[in-house]
Amino acid sequence: MIQIIFGKRGSGKTKRIIDMANASIAEQKGSVLFIDDDKRYMYDLKHQIRFINASEYDIKGEALFTGFLNGILASNFDVSLIFIDAFLHLVDCDKPDIYKLEGFFQMLERLSEHSQANFVISLSEDPALVPESIRKYQI
Repeated sequence: MIQIIFGKRGSGKTKRIIDMANASIAEQKGSVLFIDDDKRYMYDLKHQIRFINASEYDIKGEALFTGFLNGILASNFDVSLIFIDAFLHLVDCDKPDIYKLEGFFQMLERLSEHSQANFVISLSEDPALVPESIRKYQI
């Protein structure tokens, strides 16, 4: 399952995704991961959540980020939930190019089904400006 938190910059997406991650610990049986583009919020997360600072791995672009997610799930079968903050920055996508991400979300849906891991993503965009194929994941 994929869920996306949409909103403009400064609208509280990061606070919401951090709160969701911290609340998820009580109900998740597997590992919970939080991927961000820097380590600003590392100490806002409960210690049971595995924090990954993606900037340490030089991930830029959709293809590298796809490989990164596949590698995480291939090496750890216990991952049940992955939170991704600063998504557009991680996949190096400018807002006008958001339509190019339809294929990424199709891949992510297949990956979620195959691995039984769920994804919660923050995306800095007005949901009215994204294709329906991406907007359908809005929470």
